[in-house]
Amino acid sequence: MTRIVPVIMSGGSGTRLWPLSRTAHPKQLHALVSGQTMLQETVRRVSGADEHYHFEPPIVVLNERQCDLARSQLEAMDAGAVRLVVEPAGRNTAPVAAVAAELVRREYGDDALILLLPADHHIRDAAGFRAAVATGAGLAENGHIITFGIQPERPETGYGYIRRGEALDGGYRVRAFTEKPDLERAKGFLADGGYYWNAGIFLFGAGHLAAEMSQHCPDVLTASRAAVEAAAGDSSTLRLDAAAFSACPSISFDYAVMERTENAAVVPADIGWSDVGAWGALWDIAERDEAGNVTRGDVDLVDTRGSYVLSTGRKVGVVGVDDLVVVETADAVLVTRREASQSVKSIVEALQAEGRADLL
Repeated sequence: MTRIVPVIMSGGSGTRLWPLSRTAHPKQLHALVSGQTMLQETVRRVSGADEHYHFEPPIVVLNERQCDLARSQLEAMDAGAVRLVVEPAGRNTAPVAAVAAELVRREYGDDALILLLPADHHIRDAAGFRAAVATGAGLAENGHIITFGIQPERPETGYGYIRRGEALDGGYRVRAFTEKPDLERAKGFLADGGYYWNAGIFLFGAGHLAAEMSQHCPDVLTASRAAVEAAAGDSSTLRLDAAAFSACPSISFDYAVMERTENAAVVPADIGWSDVGAWGALWDIAERDEAGNVTRGDVDLVDTRGSYVLSTGRKVGVVGVDDLVVVETADAVLVTRREASQSVKSIVEALQAEGRADLL
């Protein structure tokens, strides 16, 4: 049976979900869709086995400020032997993949597969997700580096796109990647039909990835290996060496490997996926009332339609408006048009410029 080690990337801060998502308590550590936090949902999704493969205990990569809260959430769900790997600095996703490959090769050998995935995505169809992983595992065992492609539902300009090439067993070779196209180009991709959204979820053999990175980004591989070699900790929490990891180039896995390798393949995955990248995305995936509203917490709505309203404590009343997002926390309130919620990051940037660390 194929062994798959899930490596869950949980170091982000989710700035477009401010004021709820903060550096020390980012969106993946909040319960935004169900009664579980997004990290807990992700860990649950990559547990167990089917007839073709077995999930080994996951590795969760995160930063020091999130470590205690993440550990308590994992203990609360009785997640078992999850290993936390603490990054001393953020270096994007390619170094995370290199660290994962080194750890998995040491413990499980070159033939083990790694499923690299974010902690903060919502996947409605967990069974469909596992079926896509099973399809990808066969290709990954033959040396392909797999990405999972989501069928576009609209001409989205906030996602990267994957253009498929010749058919493989259950997937396709990747012909090209395109980063966040403008609206007209995104419309053309939908009309063409041979494009997928890039979900940022990858599957590959530990040994195969090390060979790819040795060819395409050896500086990332060397620094990441040094950070693992000099790491401190035990079987439950490993802290990467700060000097070695901080010297690693900051580069995404897409740029460092996927756009350079000749072995990239895409497996279509119709799984009800969302990256929950903004408040509007939460409205999209939530169950809405007859007026199209979503509420969480102590909220009253009057003559209001198509809105997302969240209160973490105080009573929030909304009257006579449409298509808004209103988020109340103990120290800040956000009000935005739902369609403009992608721009919340600009508020965070303004707070940074003002030196308002208390709100970040």
